[in-house]
Amino acid sequence: MAKDALMESAMSHWAPRMVSNGVMLTDFQEVTASVDRWQDWCSAWSRRAAVHEDLGCEALAQDFKLTGAEHLSRAAVYYHFAKFLFVHDLEQMRAAHMKAVACKQLALPHLRPPAERVAIPYRGQLLAGFLRLPSGASRPPIMVMVPGLDSAKEELEAYEIPFLQRGIATLMVDGPGQGEAEYTLPIQGNYEEPVAAMVDWLMARQDVDTSRIGLWGVSLGGYYATRAAAFEKRIKACIGLAGPYDFSDNWDKMPELTREAFRVRAHCKTDDEARQQAATLSMKNGVAQQISCPLFLVTGKQDRIVPWQDTQRVAQEASGPVKLLIVEDGNHIANNRPYRWRQLSADWMAEQLGLPRQ
Repeated sequence: MAKDALMESAMSHWAPRMVSNGVMLTDFQEVTASVDRWQDWCSAWSRRAAVHEDLGCEALAQDFKLTGAEHLSRAAVYYHFAKFLFVHDLEQMRAAHMKAVACKQLALPHLRPPAERVAIPYRGQLLAGFLRLPSGASRPPIMVMVPGLDSAKEELEAYEIPFLQRGIATLMVDGPGQGEAEYTLPIQGNYEEPVAAMVDWLMARQDVDTSRIGLWGVSLGGYYATRAAAFEKRIKACIGLAGPYDFSDNWDKMPELTREAFRVRAHCKTDDEARQQAATLSMKNGVAQQISCPLFLVTGKQDRIVPWQDTQRVAQEASGPVKLLIVEDGNHIANNRPYRWRQLSADWMAEQLGLPRQ
């Protein structure tokens, strides 16, 4: 049976991202080969996630804690990808999402270095996050990590590791419209507000150096991070990965799954309402010019989701020092070429936050 259009779209757009962020290549090939209809995507990936979850639970039961954490972290990534764009069946999507949350929670204390689940007050609710300190560090600098439209904190470990290895603590948070917050808090364009709440929360801690706070964002989070850096001056340096300049400018060219995920996570009833909401996610009207901290921007020239020119425009308008990396053969976020920018961006952030070269 031929695969339906949504399956073809999902496979062609997301394969490099899934593999580079923790999905085993053979699992990707086998699961996608077994699914012809998009409506079967979530259940198929949840079944494969359960294989890794069982391995993790068995290892923990035998007191192999590191092995258990590794299996469970992978299971969390699989459950995340089961739900990440599956917004047409919210009950099934949320069930997979809660499995991702539960698997990662089991893994956190056994990771090396371990991670702590945290809750950050925001608009009368709590934003869930993971705080992770590099091994042996005393009051290290810290970097806030912002997911995108369809990512969540459970997916970010592969992005996170190079920063931890260089001595930077990480705080990964599900903001409005993301991860655990997506059910109660809609997407908001003025993401500087939740970032301010994250920074406020950090200021009360004694185990990190709050005079050295970095900010990182991926995809739509690349917009969120650069937008926040324009207003939140406690941020010392910012990395933006393939963020849109104005999310509505390319609305009609976006994949159907992306537009529908935005509509649901923006809590909009119709496509027209979602399009209007998308226009509130913008660097126009002088916002980009207000970015004064050092900025590292990455985009792929073959990006079919966010045009590389959007990233170039932010680079041209920012008022502070900018390092722009355009990966000529890179797709969205250049996840098909992660070796071209992941370590490089971590080296750059470590230097901006005052750490020695390693």
